[in-house]
Amino acid sequence: MYTDRTLMDRTPSGDGEGRRVAVLGSPAGHSLAPTLHRAAYAAMGLGWDCEAVECDESALPALFDALGDGWAGLCLTTPLKRAVLPLVDEVSDLALDVGGADTVVLRHGRSFGDHCGVHGIVAALRQAGLDAPGSAVVLGGGAATCAALAALREVGVREPVVVVRERGGAREAEAAAGRLGVSVDLRRFDELDRLLRGVGVVVSTLPAGAADVLAPRVARSGAAVLDAACSAWPTRLAKAAGFVGGIVIDGVSPLLYRAQRQIELLTGRTGVPVTAMRAAAQAELVRRAGLEAEPAVSGGQSM
Repeated sequence: MYTDRTLMDRTPSGDGEGRRVAVLGSPAGHSLAPTLHRAAYAAMGLGWDCEAVECDESALPALFDALGDGWAGLCLTTPLKRAVLPLVDEVSDLALDVGGADTVVLRHGRSFGDHCGVHGIVAALRQAGLDAPGSAVVLGGGAATCAALAALREVGVREPVVVVRERGGAREAEAAAGRLGVSVDLRRFDELDRLLRGVGVVVSTLPAGAADVLAPRVARSGAAVLDAACSAWPTRLAKAAGFVGGIVIDGVSPLLYRAQRQIELLTGRTGVPVTAMRAAAQAELVRRAGLEAEPAVSGGQSM
């Protein structure tokens, strides 16, 4: 449900200063997007704000309809990317193909949905020198895999292997592959060693910790690794790949470049300050790690 009932009442006017962006999801509090956006707006000299707001699918239509003129747009996380599609006036072809929109731009009384996460993955791959990896194995078959398939298509991989525990867990990915014109080879994890031979890049869309058991096998392949999990970086998968000298793309980079594209769309400006955004994200992750490491306190005594 939508838990911040004051959000719809705080709608500043004006087309430049004081505009606002919300990151919606359930849960939304773990998202790095507000940190990235606020850092960019500050460095760009904009008086904009961005906050995380808990919102589920049932509450999204009412929230969406109540947004006032002071809103620049929305960033959407799970499970709202698909749910927002029927609410916007226009949707990009990419968002339709992927099966969801992670960005909504509000301008001149109309709304436009796009998927910037694909750009985030593509930019992260290219920044690491993987302009044409040749072949790819994707670990996982959920919504994040749909964006990964679109990104891999952009760098020339049209026949990726998608590895899942059960075939039924890849229905979203299979449907997206059909829309994207990508031929997916769907396999199970017990085939992984054979599938990794000679592969150019491994993209893990699995939740944090889920790929830990696979780390030694992936590392032995020598493939470049993009691990989308960033809450406990470096992950075991990233450590293993880095230990053998492989290319490792951290989980923050796709989020960073996704936010860069979102901010370009929302503000209509280029030159988004990526360096300031990365520094802010790293500081926030350090802060969160420190909070998690703090000892429990009871009765004034450390436990």
